[in-house]
Amino acid sequence: MRKIFIGSDKSGFALKEAIKSYLKDNDYDVLDIGTTDEEKPFPFFEVAQAGAKKIQNHEFEQGILICGTGMGMSIVANKHEGVHAAACESVYAAEKARAINDCNVLCMGGWIIAPIMGVEMAKTFLNTSFTQNLEDWRARNLEKARVVVREIEKESFHK
Repeated sequence: MRKIFIGSDKSGFALKEAIKSYLKDNDYDVLDIGTTDEEKPFPFFEVAQAGAKKIQNHEFEQGILICGTGMGMSIVANKHEGVHAAACESVYAAEKARAINDCNVLCMGGWIIAPIMGVEMAKTFLNTSFTQNLEDWRARNLEKARVVVREIEKESFHK
């Protein structure tokens, strides 16, 4: 059973609930990090930080964060070393976030993405691996790029 965390603010609550339902129905071990009650929402920056820390602490390898646009969650999550969050608005972007960029957190916008699309995006993100379905030359280049990007990240976080 794969572990995944999912979280949202009030603007992403309905989309989070739809995706969470799909994940639970498909044998994922899902941790809802909030908002769990639409009447008592958590701010996006608290949810994003909580999710990012779960990646940093190696409790989870992947997560999904949802706010109004997905951008706020992505910005906050990416402030944490080892977290590579992408705000996506299509199945194609969610796939490429994993295959090309090796992202570990999918961010979406509850104001932008309908539940049926959000489920498809989550499914694609979670079932795509780094360099999957890419040409050999591109995969080799991306493997090299990942090393360089991780070095840039280390340098940035450890000044």
